[in-house]
Amino acid sequence: MPRRRVALSVAVGAVALAGVGAFTAAQAGEQPPTLAHSTARYTAPTGDRDGSLTFTTDVTASSGVESLKVLAWPADSALGKKGPTAEEMADVESATCEPADDDTVRCTYTTAVTRSDAADSPRGTWHVAVLATARNGTTTSDPEAADFKVG
Repeated sequence: MPRRRVALSVAVGAVALAGVGAFTAAQAGEQPPTLAHSTARYTAPTGDRDGSLTFTTDVTASSGVESLKVLAWPADSALGKKGPTAEEMADVESATCEPADDDTVRCTYTTAVTRSDAADSPRGTWHVAVLATARNGTTTSDPEAADFKVG
């Protein structure tokens, strides 16, 4: 094969590979956020001290994390059959997120639980629902990111 043809074949191959690489990179940039290491810890109020609910998760998004919305809900509720939707999650409270590495943040949500709150809360299993939003607008919703017991 003449040198000119070999050089042309190599150049065409390099352009094709570069195009595939750019397409793959563009697709990777549009991936929704991912959640990992989600945990919930519930502490009931005791004596004159409030209890608390703390939820923690790692969120990874190549474009960065815009927000993480958090909602605790009883498994034996009207939401129990379907879980909260992304639209329902849009107006709930946000977690505080701190950088963990280049693409990942560690998000923590903590709220106090008063004696009155605990007395009015259904007993049993509760789920923590989350809505993660990346800076590029993609979202991930998990209606049961973690569980805890009220009891």
